[in-house]
Amino acid sequence: MNSEHSSAPTESTHVTVVADGAGLVFAWDADARIEVRDLGGEVVIEANMAGLRTLSRHLLVLAGDGVPDGAHLHLEDSNGLEEGSVSLVLERSDEE
Repeated sequence: MNSEHSSAPTESTHVTVVADGAGLVFAWDADARIEVRDLGGEVVIEANMAGLRTLSRHLLVLAGDGVPDGAHLHLEDSNGLEEGSVSLVLERSDEE
């Protein structure tokens, strides 16, 4: 993981997203570092402790009661992930 060029927020940050009228609040821990790599046959998500806590909270927000199907969060190397990371989309899908 490259800690020199982090695109993750350096202070605790909250982002509110509105999906079908529901306000979803995503929070980043201070100093969260998250890197996503595509190794061809598998994807590796590497994160420090703050990054893992941040990702787990993002997933819990999407799993919350009343969150609509299709609600999602885009993470990119310019938005929450380490520089050079491949994009990651966390999306709720309740359809079978």
